[in-house]
Amino acid sequence: MQINIHTDHNINGHQDLSVEISGVVEHALSRFRDHITRVQVHLSDVNGDKRGQNDMRCMMEARIQGRHPIAVTHRAASLDQAVDGAANKLTRLVKNILGRQRDQENDRTDPPRPDAEPEK
Repeated sequence: MQINIHTDHNINGHQDLSVEISGVVEHALSRFRDHITRVQVHLSDVNGDKRGQNDMRCMMEARIQGRHPIAVTHRAASLDQAVDGAANKLTRLVKNILGRQRDQENDRTDPPRPDAEPEK
C-alpha cells in the first residue's frame, strides 16, 4: 500500500509529519493492505492564519483493487484530530465495501451449466 501525503501552503509538510501520518494510515488500514493499492492524504488549514473552530481538514482517498477510488473528509480543531477522524471514516468505509463485496460473492447463485450432469 503506497501512501502519498500532500499539504497546502498553510501547513509545513516536513518529514516528521509525513512519517507520523503514514503510521496512522498504515495502522488504521493494516487489515485491508492486500486490497488497497494507494492512499492519498490531503491536509489543509481552511482558514489559513486566522483561527477558527474545526479549520483543519484532512481528505483521504483510497484506491481499492478493481474498484473506483473512494474518499472521506474530516474537519477538526487540530491536524492530529483531523487525520485520526479521516482514518477512522476511511477504515469503516473500506470495511463496508469489502464486506458487501464478500457477501455478494457468498450469496451468488449461478444457474447450472447446460453441459453439467443432472444431480441425483
